[in-house]
Amino acid sequence: MKPFDPRLMQYARATRGYLALLVGLGLILTFLIAAQTYLIAAIISPVFYGDSTLSASSGMLIALVVVFVARTGVTFVRGAIGHRSAMRVITELRTRVLRHAGDLGDRWLSRGNTNEVVTLTTRGLDDLEDYFVHFLPELFLTATATPLLLLMVTYMDFLSGLMIVLCLPLIPLFMILIGKMTASYSAKRLSAMQRLGSQLLDLLGGLATLKGVGRESGPAQRVDDLGTSFAHRTMNTLYVAFLSGAALEFITTLTTALVAVSIGLRMVTGNVLLFEGLVVIMLTPEVLRPLREVGTQFHASANGVAAADRAFKILESKPYEHSGTAQVPDMSITPIRFDSVSVLAPGRATVAPANLNATIAPGTVTVIRGHSGSGKSTAVNVLLGLIPASSGRVLIGDLELSHLDRRSWWGTITWVPQRPAIVVGTVADNLGTDPSVDAVAEAVQLTGFDKVIATLPHGWDTMLGQGGIGLSVGQRQRLALTKALMSPSQIVILDEPSAHLDAIAEEYVSATIAHLRSQGRTVIVIAHRSAMSDLADSIIDVVSSSRTHREAL
Repeated sequence: MKPFDPRLMQYARATRGYLALLVGLGLILTFLIAAQTYLIAAIISPVFYGDSTLSASSGMLIALVVVFVARTGVTFVRGAIGHRSAMRVITELRTRVLRHAGDLGDRWLSRGNTNEVVTLTTRGLDDLEDYFVHFLPELFLTATATPLLLLMVTYMDFLSGLMIVLCLPLIPLFMILIGKMTASYSAKRLSAMQRLGSQLLDLLGGLATLKGVGRESGPAQRVDDLGTSFAHRTMNTLYVAFLSGAALEFITTLTTALVAVSIGLRMVTGNVLLFEGLVVIMLTPEVLRPLREVGTQFHASANGVAAADRAFKILESKPYEHSGTAQVPDMSITPIRFDSVSVLAPGRATVAPANLNATIAPGTVTVIRGHSGSGKSTAVNVLLGLIPASSGRVLIGDLELSHLDRRSWWGTITWVPQRPAIVVGTVADNLGTDPSVDAVAEAVQLTGFDKVIATLPHGWDTMLGQGGIGLSVGQRQRLALTKALMSPSQIVILDEPSAHLDAIAEEYVSATIAHLRSQGRTVIVIAHRSAMSDLADSIIDVVSSSRTHREAL
């Protein structure tokens, strides 16, 4: 775990301006610390010699007040800038992680990475605020205040400077030793938080089903156990942080005491003047303070650093490059062909689908079927251009899919997933079309969504999502089918459209598919149920192979 990761400047541009300000403010703060120390010593030392008067010291007293106020103001400004910069950096990193996760595609997300993205973009990256507000300012003070003030101490008293130089390495040494422990505890804490978030999301998603079968107590206990484990991990991290703080305080106090005793003994013998001794004694803690604070705040911000490191790993994951530029042909007359397409399942010696050869004629309903894990969804992901085929190719007419412009290709497709998502907004916002249009009335009757609208308190103006009501999976499915009917896309892909529906709702799906076919659209259905196969003009059977990669490909 690095104190400062240069990737922050690469992925969060707001970091660059903040670092420049930190350097400038650090230099100003160093000057103010030196001035404050000099003024205090200059005011106090004449008092001991008996030649101090109020009129002679009044100017320095006023200057001391000004310096003190200025130092307080600079410290406040530094903290305020830190808070604002932290918010900008966190927002920028969140946006980048979410966008890149989308570029990495469903296959990458399905490997358990979804929960990691959710954790990072909610609680995880929030811990970076401590890093920016408390740790980075002190880190940059070690590069400005510590060496400059140490030079000042050495100039005024070489022996004291030598003592500090000999003791200084002990601070980073203890930081490294304890930091290794903290890094491990912080990583375990973040993993515990991700497991807790994953279990909680799974529990909430299946709560209705678990409640219906009376099995909700087991998962609830599991979430409670994970919460307890997370609390223990947090306390362990705090324990190490307190241990680190105590060790750093001990070294700082010991160094200051050694310098003070040395100065005191040499002042008695007259080898050091009172003014010089006061300056050195007051500057010694200021020389050590940035390093001590870096050690203390490093542990307080370690959780944020660990989260940022996870975010960087996501951002550095390479998405599937689809660099084609060819324009998409007219899909109303262009067939789609799978030519010996095979995809090696990641982390397994399984090819799913294996050697898929099939043709999807334009304007027809094609059902893709096969046992669970055979590669039905993977075949569709290859067709969407989200993942590459390990061997073989997909042809759009005479053009390879990889030669097409991906955005243009996506513009010809509407995809209805098994669990359609809703966005925060009204039902009309989620539809994306003015509900007063006559075509919408026809579409909602066809999908059965008109019956859903009739049950909502404010009809199309009912708020959904955060602060509003929710829709069941079946209701969201009908909304997604309505959107598919209203879209101009020539190709409509339905992923298990009847998986969460009863027999009556399944009839609406069948009617919608038949209507899409009557419009001349190409409908591709991933299905298990025979009712969907009965609608098909053609059926593609997808199989997997457990042979080795070399044998299969």
